[in-house]
Amino acid sequence: MKKILFVTSEAHPFIKTGGLADVSGSLPKALAELGQDIKIIMPYYQAIKTFSKVYVRCSLRIDNRDIKILETHMPGSLIAVWLIDCPEFFQQAGNPYVDELGNPWSNNAERFALLCQIAVEVAMNRAQLDWQADIVHCNDWQTGLVPALLSLEDNRPACIFTIHNLAYQGLFPSSVLTSLNLPGQLWQPEGLEFHSMLSFIKGGLVYADRITTVSPSYAQEIQNAEFGYGLEGLLSHHNERLLGIINGIDVNEWNPETDSYLHKHYNSDTLNQKQDNKTALQNQLSLPINNNIPLIGLISRLVEQKGIDLILDCLPELLTMPVQFVLLGSGDKVYEQQLHHLMDLHPGKMSITIGYNEALAHLIEAGADIFLMPSRFEPCGLNQMYSQRYGTIPIVRKTGGLADTVIDSIPETIANNTATGVVFNAANASALMEAIKRTLILYDMCDIWEDMQKNAMSADFSWQQSAKQYLALYNTILPLKRH
Repeated sequence: MKKILFVTSEAHPFIKTGGLADVSGSLPKALAELGQDIKIIMPYYQAIKTFSKVYVRCSLRIDNRDIKILETHMPGSLIAVWLIDCPEFFQQAGNPYVDELGNPWSNNAERFALLCQIAVEVAMNRAQLDWQADIVHCNDWQTGLVPALLSLEDNRPACIFTIHNLAYQGLFPSSVLTSLNLPGQLWQPEGLEFHSMLSFIKGGLVYADRITTVSPSYAQEIQNAEFGYGLEGLLSHHNERLLGIINGIDVNEWNPETDSYLHKHYNSDTLNQKQDNKTALQNQLSLPINNNIPLIGLISRLVEQKGIDLILDCLPELLTMPVQFVLLGSGDKVYEQQLHHLMDLHPGKMSITIGYNEALAHLIEAGADIFLMPSRFEPCGLNQMYSQRYGTIPIVRKTGGLADTVIDSIPETIANNTATGVVFNAANASALMEAIKRTLILYDMCDIWEDMQKNAMSADFSWQQSAKQYLALYNTILPLKRH
């Protein structure tokens, strides 16, 4: 049994802004099921939801601040969650990274440096918790200072740093160095300095024993200029320490046989009952009830990364076809306005829901026939895996985790019964439109379509697969000599 400290800025179901929270809520549970002693540490935000008793475990003094570490538990498990209670930093209204107006917190460097400092104290058994980590598993830029600070410790734990999205790097002006009180030897071009700025993510990339990212294809892509965001040279230099492990999904939460949000449960042997969810979705969104017309779904942040502009370019032509289109998401206000304008022009063919609604997300995955995910880049992606589990055929661009989890429907894969979706290459509207037309042709080929649905539903996207790979990785680094 290994003692693993899992350091994160968010975890579902406590607080969630994106896929990092899903990973932080699921991977520790899968590792615990494999017999590991894992603890999660994260900030105690004002917006956090707790599901069991919360109590004070210890108090620390860091940089003249009195900090409490609270303990609660992950719902449905015995995993302890340690919450860093610092009201000055974490008790304001807003989400973990931005205020109520959507602006980044002005003291984000100080806030997440504190998370990192306390994680190091806990990992080194200096926090009165009587627990010392064998492995510290850090996630994204908010935790990047942990490997850097641990590098200065004797007899330190082994350290993993996972990149969930390299586009977000935690870059701050060098002037914050004074308030962060970081050891001077870390401030160098081979350390935390990046073009005269402080880079939190470089702390993870330079100092961790192993770097992982959330799909094998993304691990390759970030070593190139298009996806490397200026760090491709560093990642290429350290590529012997870089590994891609595909994220899993919560197969209990996303299960069409038991999903409480569905109108009718179904599996690959009762696919006809999927239609009841399509009818329920059409009814809920005031679309004409029609089982024969293909219903295309999309759940996404409305930002360029997700290819929303490509979809907007395709929609005028797509909506002349016998299809329905439903979208759930929020983001760029210009995209939101364009979508609403198109909905006004095509009543009865299109439904737009701005915001996020968990119940509607599940019903879209079950009720749609086709799911669109034309991301320009996608480190892993989850919705393409949810869709396959629900027998909803994904259309994806060949990038990152989308390329690793969807098998394109070409003559060979249709013939050998492995096709699970439709994949296209170029990040432009004509390539996406061609993929949509190809999918609509397959939709009319009932036997082939049903085979694709069954192939997709039989894929194993469970966290157990990913957790075993992480555990194997932990085993490779534990024998390394710690200085």
